[in-house]
Amino acid sequence: MPYIPHDAEETAAMLAAVGVNSLDALFDEIPSSLQVHDMVLPEGLSEMALGRELEGRARANAPLLCFAGGGAYAHHIPAIVWEIAARGEFYSAYTPYQPEASQGTLQVLYEYQSFITRLTGLEVSNASLYDGASGLAEACLMALRIQGSEKSILVPENLLLGWRSVLDTVLGMQNILLQSVPYDPISGTLQIPGDASDAAALIVPQINAFGMLEPVDKLTDWAHARGLLTIAVVNPLALAMLKAPGDWGGKGADMAVGEGQPMGIPLTGGGPYFGFLACRKAHVRQLPGRLVAKTVDAQGRTGYCLTLQAREQHIRRGKATSNICTNQGLMVTAATIHMATLGSHGLQEIASLCHTRARQLRELLAALPGVSFPYAGAFFHEWVVRLPLPATVVRDALLGHGLLAGIPLREWEMGEPGDLLVCTTELLEEADLLTYRDALKSVLEAQ
Repeated sequence: MPYIPHDAEETAAMLAAVGVNSLDALFDEIPSSLQVHDMVLPEGLSEMALGRELEGRARANAPLLCFAGGGAYAHHIPAIVWEIAARGEFYSAYTPYQPEASQGTLQVLYEYQSFITRLTGLEVSNASLYDGASGLAEACLMALRIQGSEKSILVPENLLLGWRSVLDTVLGMQNILLQSVPYDPISGTLQIPGDASDAAALIVPQINAFGMLEPVDKLTDWAHARGLLTIAVVNPLALAMLKAPGDWGGKGADMAVGEGQPMGIPLTGGGPYFGFLACRKAHVRQLPGRLVAKTVDAQGRTGYCLTLQAREQHIRRGKATSNICTNQGLMVTAATIHMATLGSHGLQEIASLCHTRARQLRELLAALPGVSFPYAGAFFHEWVVRLPLPATVVRDALLGHGLLAGIPLREWEMGEPGDLLVCTTELLEEADLLTYRDALKSVLEAQ
């Protein structure tokens, strides 16, 4: 936004309303090393001159090779995706409550739902939610409604920290008990719980916070044998390679939820993204968010409309199946175009290349003195490397080599000080992997 029409008095009033003293306090979560503290501009610049000044400064930002993941991933996005998504018909379309004026938007949402059901192996998908973490909270509430009693949720300790924080906020405020399920320190995967207690559902992350693949069949069968529902937390791109949640165990997962960002959504500093949620047809009446159906009119012509839910149900507070009054429709449009452009074979090729790059980099790093891998087992495209130095020190040093080296697990209150979560995608070439190895080798040798 080039112009914000708020004077000093209005700004002060808004800051007071949210309980902070300055605009800088709104950005205190950004590390000081990444903040610009000396943004001094010449006075009296025209709008055009100011634009050129800032463009010149932006060119000084050297691009980084991204080896970080942890829930948000750098993937190639074909140009056609946002060329179509940014058309006015999609970009500024109103929420499609009126089918007679929204057939194009509704058809895209229907196709999106179809893609998600194919990826997850489940029968029904909604038309998306705010993001993956809030979608998981909605899935937990859905499980509690299905079970029909006040029960707890079994939450794995190797779930992404940000997702667990959202669960604590959304479910904790409703006095819903979250019971932690520990993971095996050798494999990094969940230990089969000894007791289901009074739980309504078990959350199974595939892939977990360490990048490892869980024994999903055993976990799903264990949950179903004790009357629990299984909520799969999945990476949609990984589903192009891995078993669909609908096929887990003897009966399949009951719900699948995840973050849709890998499907055509740029990183963009943290959003906006979108969450997807799919379930069994038997549970569709408890599905939060909106649902688009395909039908025919009186003349037999194909048409699309919102179904099963009245518009007003979203404002019924505790009696509603969801507190979501809107969704990330534009993000879903881009994801639908992305999936349609690549097709099933394209998604499989990208997923395979991501995994191949991960294996190649892991083999390169294994030859470095002092480097080890704390978790044994299968992984997709990210994994933990244990370094002989604090991971934060290595990460900061590798920034000087033009590398975004990964995520220190201690920042998530997990792992050991030297544990770094590293991710590879199809954007990285073999030369980039060698650059990473050589840079890390020089940093370790310098200490």
